[in-house]
Amino acid sequence: MVKSDYKKLVDEVSPNSPIVKNCIRAFFIGGLICVLGQFLHNILGAEYTVIILIGIGALLTALNLYSPLGKFAGAGSIVPITGFANSVASAAVEFKSEGVILGLGSKIFLVAGPVIVYGLATSSIIGLVYYLRGVLLWAQ
Repeated sequence: MVKSDYKKLVDEVSPNSPIVKNCIRAFFIGGLICVLGQFLHNILGAEYTVIILIGIGALLTALNLYSPLGKFAGAGSIVPITGFANSVASAAVEFKSEGVILGLGSKIFLVAGPVIVYGLATSSIIGLVYYLRGVLLWAQ
């Protein structure tokens, strides 16, 4: 089979993705999560908002409800804070059968670990540049 024949076969068998419908779902579900976050922020403040949204994401993951939400909403369900909670909690749920140390402890940051590492590295570099910029502007 040549590449062109294989491509035709794949195009025939693969379903077309409803891009517009997926974008609309992602927009509205992600927007609803953000509206909830803004509502909580206005009422309770930033600290409690983060705690509540992480708790909701982890609880929905533990109850196996975040996965259907993700299938429905697509990228809208990975709004940063709830998506982060889902990535950590889903790894914990998946590897809990391997024990607390070798399963849960070592695999809990399987997905979220690189996000944390690169986030800290990037914020440190930006902070250093900002600090040096301030020092140089002050010296003039």
